[in-house]
Amino acid sequence: MENRKIKWGIVGLGNIAHQFASDLLLVENAELTAVASRDLTKAEQFGEKFNASRMYNSYDLLFEDSEIEIVYIATPHNSHAELTIKALEKGKHVLCEKPMSLSHQDAQRMIEASRKHNKFFMEAFWTRFIPSVQDVLQKINNGIIGNVNYIKADFAFHGSETENKRLFDKQLGGGALFDIGVYPLFLSYILLGKPKEIAAKAVKHKNDIDLQTSMILQYESAQSVLHASIVSESDMKAVISGTKGRIELNAPWFIADGYSLFINEEKEATFTLPALGKGYSHEIIECQNCILNNEIESKLWSHQNCLDLSEIVEEVKNKS
Repeated sequence: MENRKIKWGIVGLGNIAHQFASDLLLVENAELTAVASRDLTKAEQFGEKFNASRMYNSYDLLFEDSEIEIVYIATPHNSHAELTIKALEKGKHVLCEKPMSLSHQDAQRMIEASRKHNKFFMEAFWTRFIPSVQDVLQKINNGIIGNVNYIKADFAFHGSETENKRLFDKQLGGGALFDIGVYPLFLSYILLGKPKEIAAKAVKHKNDIDLQTSMILQYESAQSVLHASIVSESDMKAVISGTKGRIELNAPWFIADGYSLFINEEKEATFTLPALGKGYSHEIIECQNCILNNEIESKLWSHQNCLDLSEIVEEVKNKS
């Protein structure tokens, strides 16, 4: 595999883009080449902080920049589909923040664009690539806790309408399910696949976004009990239970630095597997490896995985 620097562009320069850019600096063959915001001052400040060589006040200008190989899209959810498709049409590879879109139909359009233009595309499900989750999946696949028959996972925090405006904005794809409910759904999906049946109930805001959503995913011989909330807190540990034992991912489980293994109710071992930086670095490395190998999708979070999850999310939304 060739060893060269991969040149990145970032569009949408909010909080998550700052965390991502910090991690990008830790990946040795990654380079932040350009950033774009509709507010030039914001782009200049961001670019200066993370050593980008070019700052744009238009996403289109960044897509036209011939030096950029891959674009990380970190804008509000409602613009993900259109910006991804536009970037792919301009010959860029794309890493798009989750959820990749607000509808399964848009998700299909994005994957079609990736295939049509033969460019790499991945939804930025960073949790899939962190060392603790990789290790847990491997151990479960090797049968360490027997057959998985129960998963409990949640993601919850106290949001505020003044500080987290985007979260409470229906137009921008706000609400607990799209923003954070995708995480517990993702965990259930990577362990058990697509459910046979979904039950879901939500507490709604007056503007119709979900403030909290509880979900039960029914499988042939397993159940997942999942929860997402932007108005309350939880311990944010994840429990994966099987016929021989269970695994508890450290809180917050979606960026777990390790986990505990219990066999027959006895704690067998604890494992410590810290991420590099915040943890976005691992998905960055995956994107770069795929690009260097001329692959348009990741084997760990494939186009089909993205589509399956978007279908599950849509069903939860329709049922809650």
